[in-house]
Amino acid sequence: MVFRPKTLDFDLSPYTGLTRDSWIEAGIYLLEGMFQNIKHFEDPVVMPRKETKITYPHLHLPEEIQEVERKAEMFEGLTRSFFIAAPLIHINPQLELCGYRIRDYYKNQVLKSCTKGDPAYVGTYEDLQAITNHQDPFRAFQQTVETCALVICLWISKEEIWDTFTQEEKDRVAKLLLSFAHANTVPQNWRLFNMLDMAFLHMEGYQIDKEIMADHAMAILNYYVGDGWYRDGHSFDYYSCWAFNVYAPLWNLWYGYDHEPYIAKKFEENSNKLMETYADFFDQDGFTNMWGRSNIYRNASTSAFDGNMFLKESRVNHGLARRIASGSLLQFLTREDFRYKGVPTLGFYGQFSPLVQGYSCAESPFWMGKAFLCLHLPADHPFWTAKENNGTWETLEENEVKETVLNGPALCFSNHKANGETILRTGKVVKDSGDNHGMWNYSKLSFNTKYPWEATPVFEEIGSGIKVGEIEAQQYVLKDTTSGELQKCNVTFWCGSKKEVLYRRQFFNYNLQTESQWIQGINLADFTVPYGIVRVDQLKLFRRPIALTLGAYGFPDNGTEIIKKEKENAKAIILKGSDFTGKKRQLAMTIYDGWSDLDYLQSKGTNPDSEQSLIVFASTTRKKQYGGYESYILISQVITKDNHEEFTEDELFPILNIEYGDKHKVGAYGITRIYLKDGKVREIDFEGMEANMSL
Repeated sequence: MVFRPKTLDFDLSPYTGLTRDSWIEAGIYLLEGMFQNIKHFEDPVVMPRKETKITYPHLHLPEEIQEVERKAEMFEGLTRSFFIAAPLIHINPQLELCGYRIRDYYKNQVLKSCTKGDPAYVGTYEDLQAITNHQDPFRAFQQTVETCALVICLWISKEEIWDTFTQEEKDRVAKLLLSFAHANTVPQNWRLFNMLDMAFLHMEGYQIDKEIMADHAMAILNYYVGDGWYRDGHSFDYYSCWAFNVYAPLWNLWYGYDHEPYIAKKFEENSNKLMETYADFFDQDGFTNMWGRSNIYRNASTSAFDGNMFLKESRVNHGLARRIASGSLLQFLTREDFRYKGVPTLGFYGQFSPLVQGYSCAESPFWMGKAFLCLHLPADHPFWTAKENNGTWETLEENEVKETVLNGPALCFSNHKANGETILRTGKVVKDSGDNHGMWNYSKLSFNTKYPWEATPVFEEIGSGIKVGEIEAQQYVLKDTTSGELQKCNVTFWCGSKKEVLYRRQFFNYNLQTESQWIQGINLADFTVPYGIVRVDQLKLFRRPIALTLGAYGFPDNGTEIIKKEKENAKAIILKGSDFTGKKRQLAMTIYDGWSDLDYLQSKGTNPDSEQSLIVFASTTRKKQYGGYESYILISQVITKDNHEEFTEDELFPILNIEYGDKHKVGAYGITRIYLKDGKVREIDFEGMEANMSL
């Protein structure tokens, strides 16, 4: 079940050993797993479905909607697996797997999907409108997404498939493409799907509406916020990387350079800007962070490097790009829980329903096939011939931390040499107050490449009387002890970095219809230490009494040693154990001023890495409605190691002294100075935040 490459070259690839041949083997590994579920040559790519309540086809919907969704599922399976198959077909047109010649299978399935009356026919935009009796001209269908995947793959395997179609067959495919290319789409990254459909058709001599093309292209350009990132809907996530920064460079190559040179130049500049910092988004092992929606796409995050290579003036570091792409590939393919009946699970590692979204189906994870588009590059391309290097990680000194702050997309990521992890802190987050899923994906205080986010812990009531829902990993949970209402931070404003301290503000159950001073809030201030993050946060409350909790990262529990320590006014809990793969893990949470207690709980089914998990959490209360002499400041630390070597006392308890600037020494105003035992001083100054908050 686990991918084991046969071809390794540690001279060319000293970090991973992977070569172009290794990637070909990985692609075959994925396709063989898929084809073992296809019993007949005429059968579409519809895979075994382990989850039926969240993903589509949605069995509770009317039959006509289910019909549309079944068509979308067949098309999604075809086109997304084609991401992997297309370059393999181009490399070896005679490739056979599970008794099928792969080129013949995909050529046949493409035609079937475009042939009216065929069981695999996916329908034009007009057909789908008719099926649903829904003549809303602004409606969009999933097929739009997949037509874009189709044209990319037809271009990569052009000689082997597209060029072998008769003119009538080409026209049949083009009819479907033309339908979705010019129809309504979703006003976010989806516009790029229409753009590439039209660009491909234009290359092949079909008439397109250039006015529609221009409108989409101008809109995409206006989503750009700087630093190589685009806003997708309201959110910032990997869609900026695996959509905007893959499709826009391809569009340049197919259409933009010749017909929209100004926009094409901007797309090129934006992609190259991303390349300046994007490598530091990954950790020392090349791991992808679990963050944002569509985490089932996994290492598709690395496809932005390949996207940059479509440009006339690509500035990617080839040896670093391949090292990260290969590292992230191994992150997933080498795990025993990665596949279900040969197919990538609906999860980040194994099957994990808390992250699954309703727009996905059993075949959706094949979007990760975008990472395999790099195989379109010939064997003598620098991406394959350059020696692997590890960029920033090769230059950092012991215990050094490199921090990157991008104000446009509100991203701060830090590379920690001490443990090889990359920690991401985000802002400009707006989610519905009832959307736990959205808050897990976007509103965590930090995201760690080695500790994927934990869903709401499930547990029996523990000794302190805390119940399910009152604890979240890397999130504050506020309980109004008068009403019993639980509130979580669904909005995060970005305030930028000052003197190596990152400032943000979160609101609990934020509502646009409510005056912000009537919403419970918290000012966030955090800074890096070699093994993690120290928090010096400030309560911004209008109503008390309240109870408050804060969880550390979820910790995989596969047999864990739990250690408690205290020093003066500080408490710490240390967890020593291992992840699902057996790799050693160690986490410690320390609390200082503002917190009352530190405890831990065990959960089940809420951690993407392991079935059992542990969450260390801090707790406190504020009892007076206007408690001017109660502490406003909450100081805590979470640090981690990739081994079981003891944390030193100075690492567990890094603060030498805390100096408050306000009269009552509670952190209500003025500068709070944190004197660290390593000699550094961090100044926390929340004044001026109101003038610098952005969403």
